[in-house]
Amino acid sequence: MDPRKKKVLGSTGLEVTRLGLGCASLGWLEGDTAQEQANAVVGKALSLGVNILDTAPKYGTGKSEQRLGKALQEVPRDSYVLASKVGRLLHTPEELEGMPADQQERRGIYFDFSYDGVMRSLEESLERLGLDRIDVLHIHDPDRHYDEAIGGAYTALDKLRSDGVIKGVSAGMNQWQMLAQFAQEGEFDCFLMAGRYSLLEQGALDELLPLCIEKNIGIVAGGTYNSGLLAKVGEGDATYNYRKPPPEIEEKARALNEAADRHGVDLKAAASQFVLAHPAITCIIPGTRFPERVEENFRVIEDEIPADFWADLKEEELIRREAPVPGD
Repeated sequence: MDPRKKKVLGSTGLEVTRLGLGCASLGWLEGDTAQEQANAVVGKALSLGVNILDTAPKYGTGKSEQRLGKALQEVPRDSYVLASKVGRLLHTPEELEGMPADQQERRGIYFDFSYDGVMRSLEESLERLGLDRIDVLHIHDPDRHYDEAIGGAYTALDKLRSDGVIKGVSAGMNQWQMLAQFAQEGEFDCFLMAGRYSLLEQGALDELLPLCIEKNIGIVAGGTYNSGLLAKVGEGDATYNYRKPPPEIEEKARALNEAADRHGVDLKAAASQFVLAHPAITCIIPGTRFPERVEENFRVIEDEIPADFWADLKEEELIRREAPVPGD
């Protein structure tokens, strides 16, 4: 599988590479060399031919957008596709004044899924990025705010799209059920779905993925390693959905890893290629703080995986029998 192969992202008209770069980690870099490290990560992705980059105001309370923007200053704007998010606003310095220093990072962001909040969010994101446009905007994790999101944020994004300001109206979530609701009630071009279609779980097969194919909604898949468990099986600090994995999930990950070992397969390669094999998935966007991991994420998509491996996973009921796999 070629990570540089391009596919149109849903109904946006934008051509994106099968591998993208999630930039959340750039917001959490620390120290005097944080910007240099961000430059190295972004530079490595671009040098490999990756062309879709995803960030958000929430990541590092604006630092991800700031660092990504600086890393892109000398890069031709038409050479990459940029996505960010709405639904979170950052407090101004004046609003933060008086807050204890240890609370400012945690309290620096607040929910706002209103029409005006989205317009302000876009303006502030562009200022942090130092760029003149964002291609795709995701409504960011509106789990408890559906009515505000569909009535306010979606309405604003629809207006921005009709005015030609953005190309893609999207929602980005760690669940698939509300994405299916958005798909039924709005005209979305794409979705960012994190962690809900992977080697460890395929619940999105039943409703969301067929619906997206029907409505030409491209899916950007995040969390293909389920926040690290599939990349670090057996390691004590491995997490699933950013928490300690429950025993049954840990056992499934161990069984997947054992099957990969029997076939001489890198489990990270299997995790990436499995997700990309579904026709609803346009691209994946693993994130990292290190340029060498960007290259690893690229190389594992190129790995050859024997058909017998996928057949064994289905025979052992480690993945669903109806799930598409590479070569189908």
